[in-house]
Amino acid sequence: MALNDEIRIGVIGAGNIGNVHILGLLETPGVTVAAVADVFLPLAEARAKEHQISKVYGNGEDLIHDPDIDAVVIAVSNEWHAPLAVKALQAGKHVLLEKPMAIDVKAAKEIVLAERESGKVLMISHQRRWEPLNMQVKELVQRGKLGSIYHAKTGWLRRKGIPGWGTWFTQMSKSGGGPLIDIGVHMLDLSLSLMGNPRPVSVFGATYSEFGPKRRGIGSWGKPNWSGSYDVEDLATALIKMDNGSTLTLDVSWAALTETDNQPYIHLLGTEGGATLRGSSYGKLFAEMFDKEIDVELQLPEQQTDPRLLMNMHFLECIRTGSEPMTSVMSGYTNNLILNAIYESSRTGKEVELDWDLSN
Repeated sequence: MALNDEIRIGVIGAGNIGNVHILGLLETPGVTVAAVADVFLPLAEARAKEHQISKVYGNGEDLIHDPDIDAVVIAVSNEWHAPLAVKALQAGKHVLLEKPMAIDVKAAKEIVLAERESGKVLMISHQRRWEPLNMQVKELVQRGKLGSIYHAKTGWLRRKGIPGWGTWFTQMSKSGGGPLIDIGVHMLDLSLSLMGNPRPVSVFGATYSEFGPKRRGIGSWGKPNWSGSYDVEDLATALIKMDNGSTLTLDVSWAALTETDNQPYIHLLGTEGGATLRGSSYGKLFAEMFDKEIDVELQLPEQQTDPRLLMNMHFLECIRTGSEPMTSVMSGYTNNLILNAIYESSRTGKEVELDWDLSN
């Protein structure tokens, strides 16, 4: 594909997150949002009318087989990520896939193998990687300014944030889990990237479901379905060990009785310096010189570009050049491997060693 070719994208899923993608793509140079699909056809038709999208489909497969579509965005419930991603890759489409990559490791493996056979780009939608302060810290780590990152702490504790109680969000068979797989996956992805992408080797974790089953801790995202069910966790905690000896701790909740500003955070502990990131607008560096503590607050750039726009532009660049995305299929697989291990560790009460064999 030539560098200046217009890329025609179809969006599968016309709900809240699908609409976020449509709005972002409409602001992205070099893109035409050419089609939208949803199993609830009236919603797809409404989105098409709202955004002047020419083609509407009542299911993702029909959109995938449209010969005029170059790439697809998959923004549906987690259970459909792998089936649609595999079919899209097999049909010769590039894929921007919402997180988590898959509902479990088995489904994630299917995506990895399909991506390898297809020769197409598959990228995971982790827009936090493109937030300005996160990018500043990433650059410092790459330049060795923090030394060796030997430990990191990350989390996202929401006091009352259960989304769409009773919908697919809170049903294990459709979502694969609760806050761990929903927002925890963002923090896993970003933390591993900022640590320099060490290889995780083992996990010890626990999950708890104390508020959701009692219909407490309800958040504002999504419309509750009180005739539905809740069988996922509302808090998860884990310790992840890496092949280089470093460690990562994770705490994430949809509902918890604790003091919190509901913002995601990361603390990096390096041999030469440390860093703290909280939310999208606060960051600080820590060092010592001449036996004195040095704290430097990070500054947001005067001119900021929307992280989703940067993510979209990176996706287009990868399509045009054939380069590997920063949030590649293997980064998505790594996240799924860890998520599965945390759930397994919680069930068994034991540490779980990660199995990287894709042939299993």
